[in-house]
Amino acid sequence: MRSRLATRSARLVLAAAVVTALAATTACGPEDPSETGAAAPSASTSSSASASASTEGTESGESSDGKGETEAPAGDKSGYGQSCGTNDLDFTVTWEAQPISHYLVTAKAQSGITCYLDVNTPSVSFGSGADGVASPVGQGGEDPIKLSGSSVAYAGINVKTTEGEGGKQFENVIIATSEDDPNPAEVELPDAPTVDKPIVTNWSTKRDEVIPRIV
Repeated sequence: MRSRLATRSARLVLAAAVVTALAATTACGPEDPSETGAAAPSASTSSSASASASTEGTESGESSDGKGETEAPAGDKSGYGQSCGTNDLDFTVTWEAQPISHYLVTAKAQSGITCYLDVNTPSVSFGSGADGVASPVGQGGEDPIKLSGSSVAYAGINVKTTEGEGGKQFENVIIATSEDDPNPAEVELPDAPTVDKPIVTNWSTKRDEVIPRIV
């Protein structure tokens, strides 16, 4: 009789212990992932994903600001090799007595500029009247001429091709790289010559090719 009571008591104690253990487990909640060995999501993984998305957007032509445009790289020199405008150049005019008296125009690119004289003949005039426009005589000529650094181009002007006392005096000459250049240069002459039916040669890198002669 005592043996059956002891066995029954032992079973009741064991059942109570199991209920207590289950209650304790439920109260503690889910296990911490770090305690089970599972890795928590890292910030660097999220950053890498964002960087990857940004890179894909840039490669597809979208800028970082989301406007769909990309900026030109710094130091872009795509403008080099352009045609010379008159305001890209510095001009000097000197008097040459030999072998035939004439005025020598020297053109040089301004500091930091590289350009090409695509139009073979300069536009030269004295005053604003049509009679002061120099006619091209087609002498000399290289097309195009690259101007950069110390390289120069020359053109020759004969201010008076007529006989007698006719003509007007001018102290300056107007020079442009083309007839439609919006920024012609007005260059002071060494003296004040009498101008009548002037002529001008083509550009050349050789001084002896720009001595203006009436053909």
